[in-house]
Amino acid sequence: MTSAVQPTNVAFSFGSFDYICSQVALPICPLVGTTLGGIEPTCYSRNIQVAGGMLIFEPGTLAIHIVALIMTAIMIYNIRSKYTAVGRKEIVMFFYMYAVTIILEFLLVSNIVPSASGAFQYITAAYVGMVVATLWCLFFNGFVVFQWIDDGTPKSLWTLRLSSLLVFAISFAVSILTFQNRSPFSSTAPTGLFIVYFIFSAAFIVLYVVLQVVLVVNKLDDRWPLGDLFAGLVFFAIGIVFEFVLSARICNLANHYVDGIFFCAFCSLLAVMMVYKFWDSITKDDLEFSVGGRANVWEVKDPLLAEDDRLDDLPLPQEPRRM
Repeated sequence: MTSAVQPTNVAFSFGSFDYICSQVALPICPLVGTTLGGIEPTCYSRNIQVAGGMLIFEPGTLAIHIVALIMTAIMIYNIRSKYTAVGRKEIVMFFYMYAVTIILEFLLVSNIVPSASGAFQYITAAYVGMVVATLWCLFFNGFVVFQWIDDGTPKSLWTLRLSSLLVFAISFAVSILTFQNRSPFSSTAPTGLFIVYFIFSAAFIVLYVVLQVVLVVNKLDDRWPLGDLFAGLVFFAIGIVFEFVLSARICNLANHYVDGIFFCAFCSLLAVMMVYKFWDSITKDDLEFSVGGRANVWEVKDPLLAEDDRLDDLPLPQEPRRM
């Protein structure tokens, strides 16, 4: 394979990664494009050299990924603490999958797994599969809150697991066949991968938002959760603009210290946090079974004990006076 090139004045074309990869260094970019060596962005973040001479790419983005993993662990803990909330087991799977996606992106973006290694294309294919499957899981959770299938039951959980596994397998297969130029897929014309990675992902997000709007408008009295939902959508949209439209400009203005990937990772974290906040605002937990940080004060309801308490409060009889 020849070395990567920097295309100049590349126009956006449906099904092509040339324009996108000229703006931002996605993990997919070394494996697709009309140039066999992949496409290098016009501007990208500085690298740092660690012990042993190893180069670490996107150090700022990696810091955001570490923060995202910590915040995801906190959100998972809080969700698991709401024992009787609707869709608790289903939504926690979304956050587990989001954490796995972050770890895979961490390995690919940082150069811990070099693009020249044989494992790079397989880990990249797994990353694409996890991105699409995670968004499918989010879309599935949009149905769970309607209680069309009883949440937390084996039927609901295994439907989610198997369907997510199927989406992952299809996305992984399309990716790896594209990277390896297996007919009918081609790395120089990766239309199938483009549809799976961008169109399917966007469709799952839009459908999830529509379902939640329908839920809040028709089923709930409180409209405030819509603010969390739309805030998450705005954060996600801003992240996409930073990554695919403004990345090169940000990189030049920041003197190569950060680029659009940094801001996209940050905005994506905020969007995921809004998903958690939205779910938390539309679900109620039974306080009798919840576990909190403060001890509960329980009121005794035994009528016999209550009767004894009333008797204890009565004044004691006094002896009659002797004349």
